[in-house]
This record gives sequence, structure tokens and C-alpha cells, in this order.
Amino acid sequence: MNAICTTFQKAHLKIARVVDGDGLIATNLFNNKEEEIRLLGIDAPELKKCRKLIQDEKETHIAGEFLMHLGKLSYQYLIKIASIDEPITLVMEQDNHTDLYGRTLAYVYLNNGRCLNEILIKEGYAKPFDKYYCNKLAEYQVLHVKAKFERKGLYSITKTF
Repeated sequence: MNAICTTFQKAHLKIARVVDGDGLIATNLFNNKEEEIRLLGIDAPELKKCRKLIQDEKETHIAGEFLMHLGKLSYQYLIKIASIDEPITLVMEQDNHTDLYGRTLAYVYLNNGRCLNEILIKEGYAKPFDKYYCNKLAEYQVLHVKAKFERKGLYSITKTF
């Protein structure tokens, strides 16, 4: 992490379930409380019709049905790499730790040290979420361009999403 960005960690969590291509539910190992996590700095296509899907249709000029298909592929990929009951550690940025819906915004690290956010960008199943700044935005933009160029993940079937 960059020294100019104050971060804090939250451990003693495990994956309870995957919500969509950029979100999951984690369970606290001490009190069994669930917490909804939104992966910080990334955006995957939506799974169902909603305001965000309509906005994405307008911005990308891609049909909502196709975007939802891409969302399903992103969701399936996240399920594949984020095993239920796998221990995780969250790294949160001081000024970016919750969203408008009360979800925890975090970089999610698996037990093997790999970051889910980074994996999804690198493998072409999400793109950088540049509507709000996060410490890893520039890094994610570079990984995104590379995934797009190599036609990885969703880019194997579309040029944009």
C-alpha cells in the first residue's frame, strides 16, 4: 500500500457467499455476524435489472441482457476463486471504508496472499471503478488495459463492458 493512504485491516473473517462479480458476504469468526463486502476499486457487470444496469447500458451502448450475461460470467469466476469458508483479510482505506449502501469497501486478500480485486481485473472479469478514487486505481487501470489487450475473461467475447 502507498504510505500516503492510511489503511487498516480486518481479519478473522471467512467467505460466507458470493453476491455478484464484485461483492461477497463474510462471516466474522468470533461472533458469527455477517458483513457485506464490496470489492474496492473494481466494477463487474450487474446480474439483474437495476438502476446501475440502466446507467451501464447508456454509457456502454450495450444491451442490458448482454451485460447481465457478462455479469453472470464474472459472478461464476468469482465463485470459482473465492471458496466458501475460506479465510480472508480485508484492507480498507481510511476515507473509503463504506459505500452509500453501508457495504464495507475493501481489498480482499485470500489466505494465499492474493488479492481478489486484483485477480478479477487482471483476468478480465472486472474493470477499474474510476467514479471514486482508490489507492490502487492507477495499478488497476494498467492491469485492465493488459487484460483487454490479451482478450482475457470477458474480453474474449466483447471489447467493452
